[in-house]
Amino acid sequence: MPYEEAPRQQRPHHLILEERARLTVSGVEEVDSFDEAEIVMTTDLGGLIVRGSELHIGKLSLDTGELLVTGQIAELCYLEPEPKGGFWSRLFK
Repeated sequence: MPYEEAPRQQRPHHLILEERARLTVSGVEEVDSFDEAEIVMTTDLGGLIVRGSELHIGKLSLDTGELLVTGQIAELCYLEPEPKGGFWSRLFK
């Protein structure tokens, strides 16, 4: 019997932006890249890009899925979610 990954329960996804200087994100799966101008992350609802200046990650807990960003936040942009499944399931949908 092949190994099948148990379906992961989706966590709540929230964005709380306070005065464009403090952003709290829940439902974060991983941070793909970050620098002072852009943070790219994967959330339960797809990719999320945070753009601005002097961005810093103050707190990151992948166990709880929480991320705190401080700095001057100028833009929040969602990406389309990646298709789930293997190569064949994406090819024949």
